[in-house]
Amino acid sequence: MRLRVVRLASVLLLSMSMAACGDRMELHRGLSEQDANEVLAELSNKHIDAQKRVDKTSVAVLVSAQDISRAVRVLSAVGLPRDSHSSLGDIFRKEGVISSPLEERARYIYALSQELERTLSQIDGVVVARVHVVLPERIAPGEPVQPASAAVFIKHREDFDPDSVVPRIRSMVASSIPGMAGADEKKLSVIFVPAETYQAQPDMVSFGLFVIARDRLEYWQLIALLSAVGLLLFLIGLFALNPGWRQTIVARLKSGKEPLSDPR
Repeated sequence: MRLRVVRLASVLLLSMSMAACGDRMELHRGLSEQDANEVLAELSNKHIDAQKRVDKTSVAVLVSAQDISRAVRVLSAVGLPRDSHSSLGDIFRKEGVISSPLEERARYIYALSQELERTLSQIDGVVVARVHVVLPERIAPGEPVQPASAAVFIKHREDFDPDSVVPRIRSMVASSIPGMAGADEKKLSVIFVPAETYQAQPDMVSFGLFVIARDRLEYWQLIALLSAVGLLLFLIGLFALNPGWRQTIVARLKSGKEPLSDPR
């Protein structure tokens, strides 16, 4: 009888472990190790339990199904995971195909924008950076050359101070684009937009007669389950250790009377 009790307890514990691990969903996949660590750190700061799963070539981040919505809003507010940017080497990789001058120019403009965006994204407090570049170009023979210009868009966190970095951003962008060094400041526009701040709102759910926070629902469900299992094992143990008491209870129940004392 005791062996059966041990087996029953083992099965119940295994079932609870499988249930606890089975409600996780994939939040992001195909991440680099650094991106995944940044995502995990930000979710941990907001008290969202997340796990990292390493595949052959990339990393995935898993969270509880009930935390998916909150995790998406948290990461969106800080611009994580970061957008991937192509380098000049990636865009101009030799592939055995001869490109036209127009294609080469378009690829160069795109590569230049990507390099600038990646650099601006490394500034602390920057959530998203976008750079649009126009290189010097002669529209038609005999026409004057149109000067270079650029537009920079930066979405930033609440604690970011645009005034302290805008001169350096202007200097860096102007120095990186051919024909812009020393050009008119009107040819380079920089726009700063504050990102929407994540504000945690308590998500309440009903649990029996009580109303509790959703992020505590799993905890109280586990407590209730363990209490039920403990009570079941306690009753099984009583019946196993005292056969005479069990027989008395069964007999009294059949006769419609409640047991008043231990038969011993």
